[in-house]
Amino acid sequence: MKLTKESKVLVVIYVLTSLFWFYFLVISGHNVHGLGYYFQIPLAIIPLVGGIFGIKNAQKWGGFKSVMGKSVMALSLGVFTWGIGMIFWNYYIFIERIEVPYPSLADAFFILSWPLWSYGMFELSRATGAKFGLRDKDGKLLLLLIPVFVAVISYYLLFVIARGGEFDTSSGGLKFFFDLFYPIGDIVILSVTALVYSLSRKFLGGKYKPVIIILFIGFVLNYITDFTFSYTTTVETYFNGHYVDFMFATTMSILSLAMSQFNPEMKD
Repeated sequence: MKLTKESKVLVVIYVLTSLFWFYFLVISGHNVHGLGYYFQIPLAIIPLVGGIFGIKNAQKWGGFKSVMGKSVMALSLGVFTWGIGMIFWNYYIFIERIEVPYPSLADAFFILSWPLWSYGMFELSRATGAKFGLRDKDGKLLLLLIPVFVAVISYYLLFVIARGGEFDTSSGGLKFFFDLFYPIGDIVILSVTALVYSLSRKFLGGKYKPVIIILFIGFVLNYITDFTFSYTTTVETYFNGHYVDFMFATTMSILSLAMSQFNPEMKD
């Protein structure tokens, strides 16, 4: 797969971000005062840049006039919206001096990504032919089993293990709400992702097959990362610059890379 010039820009940003995190957490042992806060800046830059690249590609597909245009547009807006959430996160830690602004207004933008991503994946399923797979019994069984399986694992680890089976309704119940909403939202998008991939593999021919696989990998990692964030904030081990932040940087870089590669003008 040949990288577009936009993808190369994203790769450079990710490499620099990785080197920064490696120095902060591995070499310095996160003892450099305030350095972890500055790691949150590229966490906003990556999805904002990637979202813009994706929106431009969506327009090349015809925007909302075509199935692929609607898919790439919605997926890109989801990435961009996540970046806006990180702008608010940076505002809280740098201006308001709130070390871990969770829950906060930033979460209102993070959760907007879920319906956009879900709609984008629905349109992508139309483009790849996954809807035909649902006519089979195996497709319907997958549609039922995948979310149930993921939900059981998430519930056990996040609520039984991390909380000891007790629900924390402090902070006006907001943290409890988002701790519950994020896994549910991830279950939806992960289920759709797994379903589309499993039912449309034989339709994924051509030059965009690697791009779609990258997108699927990004959403799987997104579930793992969101779950890890909820878990570490629940057991109070999270800090700015935590390894979960590097996971977020990797996740958003992968999703952004997919958006930048969905270019109808891309050559084989």
